Amino acid sequence: MDTKTARIRALNDQLRQHLTGGMAVITPVAALGGEAVQRIVKTIAVFDDFCHANDPHEEHDFGAFDVDGHTIMFKIDYLDQDLSMHSPDPADPSVTQRVITIMLAEEY
Repeated sequence: MDTKTARIRALNDQLRQHLTGGMAVITPVAALGGEAVQRIVKTIAVFDDFCHANDPHEEHDFGAFDVDGHTIMFKIDYLDQDLSMHSPDPADPSVTQRVITIMLAEEY
């Protein structure tokens, strides 16, 4: 893995594991209730089932798992500081806003 990919992965892991270094968006997953949302956030934090099929660029930016009969997905996107287009350099936090979206698979 090259240095840039390793930096992107580390920044994504920071957001995924600690919800720092970016922002989180939760879709109607919140309707599952507070306890379910807490379990989902904790599962995302410890998620380590990354493989070529779900992480082909080795950036730890996507995952899916089942909770209470629902398939939950998370996706990290790299936007510019204005949140209007893609980041010019996802490895550089000074020009990147990371956004993790937590959703039900059927919403995708």
